Amino acid sequence: MKHGKKYVDSSKVIDRTKMYEPGEALDIASKNAKAKFDETIEAHIRLGVDSRHADQLVRGAVVLPNGTGKTIRVVVFCKDEKMVAAKEAGADFVGAEDLVEKITKENWMDFDVVIASPDMMGLVGRLGKVLGPRGLMPNPKAGTVTPDVARAVKEAKAGKIEYRLDKTNIIHCTIGKASFGQEKLEQNFNTLIDAIIKAKPSAAKGQYLKSVVVASTMGPGVRINTSKYGV
Repeated sequence: MKHGKKYVDSSKVIDRTKMYEPGEALDIASKNAKAKFDETIEAHIRLGVDSRHADQLVRGAVVLPNGTGKTIRVVVFCKDEKMVAAKEAGADFVGAEDLVEKITKENWMDFDVVIASPDMMGLVGRLGKVLGPRGLMPNPKAGTVTPDVARAVKEAKAGKIEYRLDKTNIIHCTIGKASFGQEKLEQNFNTLIDAIIKAKPSAAKGQYLKSVVVASTMGPGVRINTSKYGV
């Protein structure tokens, strides 16, 4: 695969044989983000589990202390007094059947997070084929199916992210923007890693954190030393 000049230049400052400490790796990744836009910094975490087994799935959500740097658009499915609470909490769109119709008939997808009260899941279930492939289907484990929709909205707006194992046993998560700098990125990274470690399935055997790589949107990956985590 051929890479551009900026990518090649960024790669020169990375020692491919070295495992970096998180702070140093994030400093390199953020400083090497040379695109004309504020690049996103992502963490790619390979786990020593088998996603084919239900008892080894790793999924959850965590609020990053410094947010993601992205403006999150939240849609909430709820009724009655919960609609008022959701709007006051900062929800961008609140409704029920009207939202289902808008999504199905207009192919409307101008949102990043979907939250629903438990009594609305029968209705939201109709959108499974639309929301599911995009990773937007509300889920109790992610805190997006909850009777306290106002709290869920506030958390989403504050920088709550969902982490989920893919079919190759890797978790891909945004942990901020290059402009955040090392300190804020490291705080976010540590929060995410701590949550993933706490979510370790009891059925997982052997080394849990197989590899951790951080990278900017357009930049090369920087490998992180996972030995200190002891899992």
